[in-house]
Amino acid sequence: MRRQLISLNVGKPITVEYKGKELETGIYKQSVEGKVFLGNELFDGDGQADLVHHGGPDKAVCVYPYEHYSYWERELGKPFTYAAFGENLTVTGMLETEVCIGDTFQVGEAILQVSQPRYPCFKLSQKHGASDLPAQVLKTGFSGFYCRVLQTGYMSGTSAIHKLDSHPGQVKVVEILRLLASTRSDRDRDTLQRMMELDVLASVVREKFERWLDEPLLNG
Repeated sequence: MRRQLISLNVGKPITVEYKGKELETGIYKQSVEGKVFLGNELFDGDGQADLVHHGGPDKAVCVYPYEHYSYWERELGKPFTYAAFGENLTVTGMLETEVCIGDTFQVGEAILQVSQPRYPCFKLSQKHGASDLPAQVLKTGFSGFYCRVLQTGYMSGTSAIHKLDSHPGQVKVVEILRLLASTRSDRDRDTLQRMMELDVLASVVREKFERWLDEPLLNG
């Protein structure tokens, strides 16, 4: 499918109810029209509630492939609107099995670099009413991914996406996702070492792999 931006989505955190308690979340984004400025860490009008696990330079922009929407609509039995996964950019032609860590793209005036997979959390369950949704995301690999901002600027929901560079490491987004979801007995020391050497991979992920390398019972 042709690489295309389908929707640009932003939203400030709101408070919802989850398991009888109040939960602040930024997952409820809305499709917006017109140009929106993207800074070093977020879009104007956007925000995250949990700055420990979301946001920051390596998670400035969340991207999700529109191709997955039909699957989730069938599985969950309901229609999805844009930003269903709390993504900033709903796109086509940018699947996790094809996009590599470190690939760069220009969208409008901004330049983005793929930094890591989007690891699913319980807030997806809150939004869509499926307690096992994070596990389903990991099973399918339909995670989406994050980008850092190499050049700030304006974009809109109709901006073209131009691929500027393919990273020579050729590590697919889904490879990192699978490794993050692996059990200790399944981890391979050589693979972890190779991923740690990928300097374009988000620092928090490389640090996690470094900790894993210090653990016993790794294969290899």
